Amino acid sequence: MTTIKLPTAIGHLADYRMTPPRAWVTSAGPFARVAFAAAHVVADPLADIDPWLEPAIDWERTLAFREHLWDLGLGVAEAMDTAQRGMGLDWPTSLELIGRSLAAAKARGALIACGAGTDHLAPSPDLDVADVIAAYEEQIEAIEAQGGRIILMSSRALAACARSPDDYGAVYDRLLAQVQEPVIIHWLGKMFDPALAGYWGFDDHLAAMDVCVDVIAAHAAKVDGIKLSLLDKHKETLLRARLPEGVRMYTGDDFNYAELIAGDGRRHSDALLGIFDPIAPAASAALLALSDGRLGDFHDIFGPTVPLSRYIFAAPTRFYKTGVVFMAYLNGHQDHFVMVGGQQSARSLLHLAELFRLADAAGLLALPERAAARMRKVLAVHGIEA
Repeated sequence: MTTIKLPTAIGHLADYRMTPPRAWVTSAGPFARVAFAAAHVVADPLADIDPWLEPAIDWERTLAFREHLWDLGLGVAEAMDTAQRGMGLDWPTSLELIGRSLAAAKARGALIACGAGTDHLAPSPDLDVADVIAAYEEQIEAIEAQGGRIILMSSRALAACARSPDDYGAVYDRLLAQVQEPVIIHWLGKMFDPALAGYWGFDDHLAAMDVCVDVIAAHAAKVDGIKLSLLDKHKETLLRARLPEGVRMYTGDDFNYAELIAGDGRRHSDALLGIFDPIAPAASAALLALSDGRLGDFHDIFGPTVPLSRYIFAAPTRFYKTGVVFMAYLNGHQDHFVMVGGQQSARSLLHLAELFRLADAAGLLALPERAAARMRKVLAVHGIEA
């Protein structure tokens, strides 16, 4: 058994004995649920840039990770917040990422959808609805021109300038009337992005839900589904029950995804999750079990991943990307722990140590010796020889 010394909450180093990884029985799909993983990007650590100001992407490793997700039967939700959209990844780089990923997906007939937002428009209360619509249209047109399917991301600019729920209705009515294919609407809560507080015109999520449902009902033929990221299973089940026939609920609840995907016997959620990036092999195995009718195996697989996910997405939730990339480093999908925007510094060493323990407990460190060796390098950077 591999043993490593890890820091504890009381400031000491303690031996941690690793467990053997689980042998996942995975599948290339399709599954009984539509499942997207919001994929991270791999930074280029050798680029001569100012890392807080400019993104530099290792395109080979970034695309190889998407091939890894597709091999496991998962779709790729491209250029989303997991890819540090709005937190280091700008629109021009996002569009290049989208183009490269669309080409790779087309070559193998893989499932992909791409985030369209307004992140090239600086949020300001001085904007108006027309400015927001024009910004959305620019990104939608660029993605559709490459054959991409749209995930309509929440807009900081709209949240900053909207004066009433009617402004949200006006924006979404205009966009949904003209998109080429049905879209996935993304409702991202303020725990993921504080700038999105009061989205749909209300701080009260139940009142906001009325606005959202009215928009979807008016354009149901143009809405494939909605991804809800409020980390509240009760609100998700309420909205899920109100969706028009044929409109999917894509859970974005990284705290309660297992039970929401399993469903309640009448309704279920499909998935578009950031946590499916670091737990992709377990997600594939669990979805295969569910598709085979092995509900006990489904929960047995997903159960140990939930504490890990809740820890990765702990407040401040917007820094969850650090844990996602740390897992990719531990599991050999990249050879460094460097992130766009220097975001590898967004979580503490104690946080990373506990993440290591939880990932190990869930059987998600594929090669324990490699993971331990890489953890020791991170400890050494912090002045700890373990």
